[in-house]
Order: sequence, then structure tokens, then C-alpha cells
Amino acid sequence: MCEERAMPAKGKYLLNNQELKHEALYRKFSCISQYQPLVQLLGLSMLSCGLLLILFFTLQLRAEQHYVFVSVVSVSLCVFLAVFILVYIETLSQRWRCLLGLVVWATHLFMGFTFIFSGPLILPWDQVAFFLFIIFTVYTMLPFQMCYAVVLSVISSLSHLLVLTLRLTVFSKETPPYLANQLLSNAVVFLCGSVVGAFHKVMMERTLRQTFQDTLRCLGIRMKLEIEKRQQENLLQSVLPVYISMKMKLAIMERLQDCKDKEEQQRLVKDNNFHSLYVKRHENVSILYADIVGFTRLASDCSPKELVIMLNELFGKFDQIAKENECMRIKILGDCYYCVSGLPVSLPRHAKNCVKMGLDMCEAIKQVREATGVDINMRVGVHSGNVLCGVIGLRKWQFDVWSHDVTLANHMESGGVPGRVHITEATLKHLNKAYEVEEGEGHMRDAYLKELNIQTYLVIDPRSKDLALNSRSVAKHRVNDGLKMRASVRMTRYLESWGAVKPFAHLQSREGYTTDAMVNGKSRCKDIPLRPTPCSKITERNKSQKSKFDEELHNEMTTTIDELSNNQWVKSEEMSSLSLWFPKKELEKQYRAIDLPMFKHYIGCASFIFLCIFVVQMFVTTDPKMLGMYFAVLACVLLLTLGICFAGHLQRVFPGKLSNCQWLPAVSEAVVKRPCVRLPLTTISTAVIIILAVFSLCFIEKNVPPCPIDSPDLTRANSSHRPDLHNKLFYLSYSVYSCILALIACGVFLRVSFELKVIFLTLASTAYYIIILSSKRELFTAYGKMLYAQVNNTWNCSSAGNPYTLEVLGLVKEPQVMSCIYITLFLVTMLIISQQNESCFRQDFLLKNKNRTEQDEIETRENLNRLLLENVLPAHVAALFVGESKKNEVGLLTNTLLTEKYKDLYYKSYDCVCVMFASVPDFKEFYTECDINKEGLECLRLLNEIIADFDELLSKPKFSGVEKIKTIGSTYMAAAGLSGTPGQENNQDRERQQAQIGNMVEFAVALIGKLDGINRHSFNSFRLRVGINHGPVIAGVIGARKPQYDIWGNTVNVASRMESTGELGKIQVTEETSDVLQKLGYSCECRGFINVKGKGELKTFFVSTDMSKQQGMGLS
Repeated sequence: MCEERAMPAKGKYLLNNQELKHEALYRKFSCISQYQPLVQLLGLSMLSCGLLLILFFTLQLRAEQHYVFVSVVSVSLCVFLAVFILVYIETLSQRWRCLLGLVVWATHLFMGFTFIFSGPLILPWDQVAFFLFIIFTVYTMLPFQMCYAVVLSVISSLSHLLVLTLRLTVFSKETPPYLANQLLSNAVVFLCGSVVGAFHKVMMERTLRQTFQDTLRCLGIRMKLEIEKRQQENLLQSVLPVYISMKMKLAIMERLQDCKDKEEQQRLVKDNNFHSLYVKRHENVSILYADIVGFTRLASDCSPKELVIMLNELFGKFDQIAKENECMRIKILGDCYYCVSGLPVSLPRHAKNCVKMGLDMCEAIKQVREATGVDINMRVGVHSGNVLCGVIGLRKWQFDVWSHDVTLANHMESGGVPGRVHITEATLKHLNKAYEVEEGEGHMRDAYLKELNIQTYLVIDPRSKDLALNSRSVAKHRVNDGLKMRASVRMTRYLESWGAVKPFAHLQSREGYTTDAMVNGKSRCKDIPLRPTPCSKITERNKSQKSKFDEELHNEMTTTIDELSNNQWVKSEEMSSLSLWFPKKELEKQYRAIDLPMFKHYIGCASFIFLCIFVVQMFVTTDPKMLGMYFAVLACVLLLTLGICFAGHLQRVFPGKLSNCQWLPAVSEAVVKRPCVRLPLTTISTAVIIILAVFSLCFIEKNVPPCPIDSPDLTRANSSHRPDLHNKLFYLSYSVYSCILALIACGVFLRVSFELKVIFLTLASTAYYIIILSSKRELFTAYGKMLYAQVNNTWNCSSAGNPYTLEVLGLVKEPQVMSCIYITLFLVTMLIISQQNESCFRQDFLLKNKNRTEQDEIETRENLNRLLLENVLPAHVAALFVGESKKNEVGLLTNTLLTEKYKDLYYKSYDCVCVMFASVPDFKEFYTECDINKEGLECLRLLNEIIADFDELLSKPKFSGVEKIKTIGSTYMAAAGLSGTPGQENNQDRERQQAQIGNMVEFAVALIGKLDGINRHSFNSFRLRVGINHGPVIAGVIGARKPQYDIWGNTVNVASRMESTGELGKIQVTEETSDVLQKLGYSCECRGFINVKGKGELKTFFVSTDMSKQQGMGLS
């Protein structure tokens, strides 16, 4: 019944495999939750049997007269003890717990019938209370599902009714008076017990299932939190080295944790305005710069897709070579690639690593050239020295290096020879003759090298000798058919065969990788080759990943259930063992203030018990008119409480008549949300039921009937008087049963505080004890004497004292003792059930509270992840890589970092983008390396302030369309027109395009103003040199281990030349851009024709910055 069962065939079609697993887990979880009630019922049963035996012998009753009672109670005690021991055997109880529950129920049933037939007298009200106990515990304490509980309760009640009916009619010489009324009263009592028990089971089953779902969700959230942590680390470390990324993440997390308001958290995440400097000095490193010669010409012939594929494949290959040679890629600048060996941990082989990497890069490009026939080559420069490395600015973090040695390495590349590795004398010394070299004569190709009088060398690749020998015998590879295709197509097709890793590919898996590609000089991860994958395979992979998550969640839940099974009796640190209160006052306050939408159903169930008590008393009362009047008054009070609870429903049922009563829903809402409203309603409802239960005992005057004296005449006439005397007092037993139903009513308010229910139960049972043992003692004694006289077939009951009555009738048939025994039994039962319910509800509250806390933490981490991703990519591009929140089968919010649609490379072509380069040329002269400025660190601190102030301008609404691309040394690169909706950029109207250009000029003017402010505070005289151009560009994300968003095209190249050929303090633009600006009302001054590298003579203009300030208002 409670074991895991196979679902019916139809259910297999309706439920998927995961739902079946969850249902099986729930059954197991349900069995665990039924363990404590079963143990407590066994304890209560053993205690009851023990007390009955003790009471039996304490009252000095004769065992030989009641041997059946004593033997059955003793055997039952042994059975309960044996089951109790078996329940503690974990392996057996898990499999056979329902069978053991069936044994307990059968034992109780056997005891009940024994109590009925063991005495000398059988009455219609005999053992109704005990059978009510059996029926109620079947629902509340035995481990049965609802359908089985209903069957067992029906068997229990019908067996009692049928047995007594047959015994008192068919197998009796004389039918008791009012038998039908009493049997109907019995049926109502049993019906009430069954309905209330079923109500309790339904409510607790709903709570239990909710607790299971909360536990499952809590575990899922915890697992997702771990995934978020890993993704967070992977994402940040895909851009920055570990030692810097951890510092930055901690700084952001501290800011978010200090702020409790969610909206404020999101604002802080978005603004991220802090000017911390994350820069560190490293000595004895080697810097490699590499440039693809001939790529600019090749790129001009490429489609956007071809360009991004080529760059990603080439730089993906270079990343692979860097990892193999223990180098860390720093940045990609167009078609320039530079890296460092000896970071973050110093490596003695740093120079050899860089030289080996340079040779491998040249060899890779050589293979491409020979395979495709495309005229491209690699020019590499290497220098060894010291660097300052880290991150500057607030937006678009990129790890970078600065120093005079970095500048020298850059010029070693520009002054190098295609296909060769160009090194300085400093690098040569670190090589320790590992490679043969020849004179480089770099000073003849680069003015900077000549100015510094740098001695340079070209490394001879050891492989070149072997290739020279082999080239005589091996025919050269021909690409005859391929030459018919465009060079870009040949390049793309060949490079795709390399299978470079896509950007953010490592974030698809939950495990990801935990460190940068190179930490301590050793690889921590393997490349994940992502070849073009069919849609079916992608779907299978996603299903596999989801199945893996579901399997892990299933295992975690199984482990949690096993822990619950092992720790059921272990004291929880979060709850008091006796009162069940939470030690944390705030938590206790929250628990008591929770909403109770089910409260109206509690009142409804209590009203049903009220009605049953009235019907029971109506069947047996001697004054139905008085009872009716009394019932009407109390019913009005109870109907009022029902009306308050269901006020909102009444308006929906009678919309026309109650349309003006708009306050009704507010009344219902107050009941749900306010404990101060629920408390008086609970008290009034319970008091009404308790008072109605004692109506017949307290409010109907009943004199004790006289006891006739035994005489021959009376004895002969006793048959005519006996019914009249008996009819006057049999209602006493049903009044006690009504009191027992009232005790049950105290427990139907499941979510009402435990201490309040204890007070109700204690007060009610105390009142009943006082009535039975004191105020109405004479009635119960007289009824006992009459039953004694009936057993002895004599009507002289004057000599029948209480000891004689007990000795003849027995413990469970003497009215007064029987009443006290069963009231005590139900008092203890209801206390146990109430305590168990309270514990269950509090555990459910703790799980939900933990769920909310972890959900808040996940939201914080998701905000941080979004911040990190948007600091790598523009927001509109990051949105493509961050999937929409989805719900899986367990209701867990999951955030996938890669959507199916964008698992391939991201690339996009734009018709009109305005590109700006703004540099601080004076900073190169300002930058010095000496002890005073900590070897250049303080100079970088000022550069960080400059870049950070520039970044702050991006948060202004006016410049929301401006996107920072990167910083290159002291040069700031930005673009406008990249954030349109995909698919609409080609249809932008001319006004919008022109507005973007004007907006970029305004941004450039704002940068100049920011720099002037910094000059005033730092007593410097830096001036900005700005170049702007507009036109078509290609945007994309490239790089596997360190994904980078960039833009390419002739527009970008010309904008860069506009800056490099410009003048300090001025904004230089092309003729086309000048035409647009003049239409917008800007004043442009013609500079004339200047020589631009790769473009020849270009006519350029300077934008009047004073005029632009005036135009700023009109532009918006």
C-alpha cells in the first residue's frame, strides 16, 4: 500500500519517466512521514493496555470473572510490543510497514469486540468510543493510503453496527427499547469520525506533498546555486586570470550583500561604479606580439560569417598553441594577437615558451598558405622583461599588460619579418642557446627600435632544415581546383577543419572548468571540439544534460529521504523539542503570521462536527424542543463565523444581491492573512461545539430515579418497569461520545498554534471530568446500579455500590469509569496528533523559508552573472548567450548560458555604425617606471581614473546607444548603432543613422570635458585626440577560452587612422562624416588632404567642439 508500486498501464502513457520516479520518491517520502505516527500509536496502545491491566488489578477486580478481558488485553500488549520492535527494524519496516499497520488495526478491532462480548451485558452504545478511536486512527496514524483507510474505516463501523444489530435483535429474547435511535446515533458518530479523519488525511497529504515538492525544489535550487557558482567562476575566468577575477567578484558580492533591496541590488549591478585598481607587477616574463600579414586585404573580400569563422578558427588555434606552450593570451586587436608567458606564476622557461609559440604560429599559417594558396603570413615579435598586468575601467573588462617592455615587444612585431620570430637581446639571453639565431636588423624597419638602439635577432626554426631536405623528394601540395574559389571561401573551408572551440562553449556543461586555461603553467582542462552538429544530436545532447541533472536531483532526494529516515528522532537545532518553537524570534514571528487560505475549511469541518453532535443528541434526548432552541442559538453563532470566512465566496455566489457589499472580500482576506482575526473565530467555534456537547448533561434537568426495593411483587413486575427506568439514563453514554467528538473538533484546526489546541483540549477535558466525576456523579452512579440490577435480574439496586458494579460490569462497561477512560484516551490521542501536525507544518515552513533564501541568493548570482557577461559583451549580444528562464519538471527555475539558436558563432553585419577612437597621447610621456611611482603603478592608477570616468558617461541615458568596444593602452574605442533589434539594422532610416553620428560627437565632447576635470584635480595637462568615422562594419564574438566582442571593417580602420593622424584637443572626421554633421548643424573645419596608411590621400575635417556643445540640446 505504501511501498513503491508500478503505475497502471494507462498511467505509463500519461506520466513520463521522470514523473514516475518522482511519484516513487514521494511514496517513499510518505512512508517516512508515516513512521512517527505509527510508532506513537503503538506507544499509546501499549500504554493503554498497560494502564488497563494496572487499573484492573488496582481496583482488585477478579481475574477469573474477567479472564477474557485480561487475556485479550495482555495478548494485545504483546502484539503491539512485537510490532513496535519490528517497526524499528529499518529494512523490514520499509517493506512491510503497511502489513504491520494492518496487524495493529486488526488487533484493535479484536480488542473492541472482546470488550463488547466479555461482559455480562451487551448494550447498543457498547464500545462506540473505542471503535471511533479505531476509525479515527486508521486515517490519522496508520500508514495507509486514502482508499485503504476508507475501506478499513467502513469495515470497522459496519462490523460494529451489524454485530450489535444482529445480537440485540435476532439473537436476543428481548429487543432493547429505542434500539434504532441508538444504532443511528452510533452510525452518525462513526460517520463523523470517518469524515473528520478523511479531512485530516487530505489536509496532511496535501501538506506532505507540498513539503516533498518544496524539498525537491530546495535541493534543485541548491544544485542550481552550485551550477551558478561554477558558471560565475568560469565566466569571469574566461576573461580574467583567477587571482584578479576572484578579487573583483568578492568586491561586487560585498556590495550586493550590503544592499538588501532587490531593486537597489539591480541598480548597483548595472551601475557598478567603483574605481578599484586591479593591477599587479610581474617580473621576468616574455611578451609575444603576432600579426597576420595580408589579412586586411583578405578580410575586405569576406562575408561577415566568413570573417568571424576565420578569426575564431585562427585565434582558436593560437589559443591552443598558447596553452601547449604555457602562455596566456592577453588580447586580440583586429588581426593582432598578443600573449605573455610567466603569468600569473613565474616560469623559468618563459622565453622558450614564447619563442616556441611564435614558431608554431608561423608553422600553422604556413600550412594554411600551402593548403589554400592564400598569400598570408605571420609576423612575430618577442621581448622579455617586466609588466604591470590587470584590469582598468568599469565597463568591458579586459585583462591587459602595460610597461615599456610591452611597448618594445609591440615594435618588435611591427619591425619584424613575415614568417619569422623576431626577438630582442634580452630574450636571447633567456633562451640559453636553445635556438639558433641570425641578425634581425630590426632598427632598419622600425624607428622606435632605431631610437632605442635595440639589437634584434631572427630565430631559425629547427623544423626548417628538415623541411628543406624533404622538399626535394616530396612534391609540393597543389590546390588547382580550389583556386577557382574566392580566397576567403578557401580559407574558411580549410580553417573549419580545425574545429576550434566556439566562444563560451565550456559554459554549456554544468561542470565547466574551474580555472583559466593556464594556471601554474599546467593545463586544467581539455579542449571541447564543437563540430557542426545536426539538430537531432543537439537535442539528444540537451536531453542527456537534462537527464543528468534530473538523475543527480533524484539521487540527492533519495539521500535526503534516507537521512530523514535515520534522523527522525534526532532533536532539530531549529526547533524546541517540547514547545516546537523556533529559537529565532524573527522566524517564529514569520511562522505565526503566515497566511492560512485553508482556515475556512477548518471552520467548515468544525461545523460538520457541530451538526453531528446535534443529530446524535437529537436521537437520544428526552427534551428535543429544548435542544432545538439551544441548537438554533449556537448555530447562529457558528453560521456567523462561517459567513465571515466565506464572505468572498458569498459575493461570487450572489453577485446581484451582494454587489454593493464590496467589503466582503476584504473580510475573507483578513481571515486568511491576520492571526488576530483567526484566533477569536477559532475560540468561538470550539467553544460552541464544547458547549453543545454537554447540553444533555448540564442543561436538561434530570433527577436521579428512585431505586426500587427488592420484593416479590416488584420482582414479578420488573419486566414492565425495567424499560422505563433504563430509558431515563442511556443518553449519558451518548453525551460522553458527544464530548469526545468535541475533543476531536479541537484538533481540526490543523495550522492553528499547538499551544492554543493544548489549552482547548485541556479545558474541555477538565470540564468533562468535573461533570462526570462531580456535578453529575449521581446520574452515572445510578445508571451503573441499574445496569448491575439488570445483570442480576433483580430490581433491588439499593445494595449495589460502585465496587460491586465495577466487579460485575467490568472496566469498559461501567458508565463512569468507561467515560473517563475514553475521554483520557482521546485527549492523549489528540495531543499526539496535534504535536505531530505542528512539527510537520513547521518543517514545511522551514523548507519554504530556506527555499526563499536560496532563491534570493540565486537571483543575486544571476544578476552578477549578467553583469559579468555584459562586461564581456554588449547587452544585446549577451542576451543571445543568456537563455530565457525556463521551468523544468520539478518547477526549478534554470538559466542556461547558451540557447540552441546561438550555439554557433555570433556575427552580424551593419550598414551604418559610427566608430570612435579617443586617445591620450600625452600619457605615453607621462608614464614612467621608477621607485617613486611604484614602477609605473601610480601612473596606471591615474589612467584607471580616466578610463573609469569615461565609462561612467555610458550610464547616462543620453549615451545609451554608445557601446564601449575596448581600450588599447590609453586609447578608448567606442561605437554607436550596434544595439538595434536583430534584422532591423539594414532598414534604419537616415535620421536615426545621422542621430547616432551626432550622438557620438557629443560623447567625444563629453570625454574631452571629463579629461579637463581630471586635469584640474591632478594638475596635469592631458589632451584628447579623437578620430570618428561611420559606415558599414562587421561585429562578432571570437575566441574560445577568452571570448571577445569586436568589430571589423574599413570603417574601423579609417576611424583609427583619423585618431592617429589627428591633433591634440580636436576631433578629426572623414569628409562623409563631416557632411552628415554639417546637416545636423555642427561646424566643421576642413583640414585638407592627409596621407593615411593603406588609403592614400584623404580629405579630413575638424569638428568645432564649442559648436557641438551648443548642438547637444537640439540633438536630443
